[in-house]
Amino acid sequence: MDSPSSPCYNSRRTKKKTRDAVVERETSATARLIQRVRGFRYALVWEGIAVGAAAGLVTVLFRLLLSKGDLLRAWIGDLIADKPWLLPLWLLLLGVAAGVVTLLLKWESFIGGSGIPQVEGELQGALSQTWWRVLLAKFVGGLLTIGSGLSLGREGPSIQLGAMAGKGVSKLWKRGPTEERMLLTCGASAGLSAAFNAPLAGVLFSLEELHKDFSTEVLLSTMASSITADFLSRTLFGLQPVFDFSSLEMIPLTHYGLVLVLGAALGLVGVLYNFCVGKAQDIYTRIPWAYGKTLLPFLLAGVLLVVYPAVLGGGHDLVGQVSEDLPLQALLLLFVLKFTFSMVSFGSGVPGGIFLPLLVLGAIVGSAFSQGAHLLGVETSTANFVILGMAGLFAAIVRAPVTGIILISEMTGSFSHLLTLSLVSLAAYVVADLLQSPPVYDMLLERLLQKGVRKPKSGEKLLLESTVCLGAPACGKAVRDLSWPGHSLLVSVQRHGQELVPQGDTVLQAGDVVVLLCDQSVSRQAHTALQKQCKS
Repeated sequence: MDSPSSPCYNSRRTKKKTRDAVVERETSATARLIQRVRGFRYALVWEGIAVGAAAGLVTVLFRLLLSKGDLLRAWIGDLIADKPWLLPLWLLLLGVAAGVVTLLLKWESFIGGSGIPQVEGELQGALSQTWWRVLLAKFVGGLLTIGSGLSLGREGPSIQLGAMAGKGVSKLWKRGPTEERMLLTCGASAGLSAAFNAPLAGVLFSLEELHKDFSTEVLLSTMASSITADFLSRTLFGLQPVFDFSSLEMIPLTHYGLVLVLGAALGLVGVLYNFCVGKAQDIYTRIPWAYGKTLLPFLLAGVLLVVYPAVLGGGHDLVGQVSEDLPLQALLLLFVLKFTFSMVSFGSGVPGGIFLPLLVLGAIVGSAFSQGAHLLGVETSTANFVILGMAGLFAAIVRAPVTGIILISEMTGSFSHLLTLSLVSLAAYVVADLLQSPPVYDMLLERLLQKGVRKPKSGEKLLLESTVCLGAPACGKAVRDLSWPGHSLLVSVQRHGQELVPQGDTVLQAGDVVVLLCDQSVSRQAHTALQKQCKS
């Protein structure tokens, strides 16, 4: 045995002290993390207000510039109609814009597409975005693509811009990864709220789509951020709803059968939409020239400005047009052109969302359905079926029906159709689910991760929580019988407002909120395991 004075003994003692110091630091950091999370529920409200202001300002500016871009594009269209020789010059300018977007995508690849899958991926710990690069590149890229007339929406980019504003606030305030996830969620909620003047939908989108769980902390903080962003948006754009229908009649009970049929039809359209989104991306992957991928939708937008300008942009004004009694043939042509151009635009991978274009497609389907009913001798209100079409297609494609119901209600300024909106959303959801069509943002996230992305650094600790649902695998099981990924540990169970320290024989019940501590490097595996154990 080595003597206490020998070099070997001293070396072992030094290594032991070093290990003990590392363990002590990690334990202390973990303890501080848990202690802060226990007390930051109301602090998050104030932080949510700050993030809502930052994200709201960014989104409002983005929305304002896009509205100016729509006016400029309409003026250019009128100018080309009078002077056709200006069309080549416009196509040249679009080619330059496509080149700038290509360079932006090369500089920061996370700006491609809507941005919602990127936000979901970061919340799950599957990727890490550099907030200021994404904020700058997405802002400029989104203005160029949507402003040029590509069939893309501002809402997805607004959500990503808001999320990156929230992450920027977190970095400036030097918050930990758990709190950063909350502030990132606040920013995403504020982005949707400011883009659509829909604060409740922003909150529900965060709970139903981003977190896929109910959390008091997320609820309170996103409410604060959404309301703040909505206030800023309404200060500039006014109090009118996004879609201002002159009159919305109550739907008679005798038409509820038609609502169910419409919902089933929208479910089929949603399945087709998600399938075509994937196929469009696959086709574009066969084009080896990056600039060629970007250039194609820009040039097509230039041609459509002369040939059929109604399908350009997100299609906000189109919703008002199809709420009138247009001929069925015109609606079918409009649907085919808008659908095809949306696939060409989004499949290219340029910055821009699908939120508003899919709502417009739903509005066209609803209007066409109403016209078909008229031909069969059934008198229906076209405007009513337009809003039903938007909600139903949203439920079928995104698979977040509650968000869609509240979103359409806020966008139209009418909550008198909640029952029929719920009915059409339910029917569309069930049909799409029975046909095993994946939710579009989940599908896009999986495709994004298959490409290989920047991942979060390991070492920092993160707290994840989920509510145990009735019938879930974890419901009725003892803690010792549950398995978690490595570098993760169940540290808390909240039951009936009380916090329990989980023991091996602690049996989880429906309604329990379980908190999992994990290393940031395994956060996605931990998130997936938590969802599988706690959800039925």
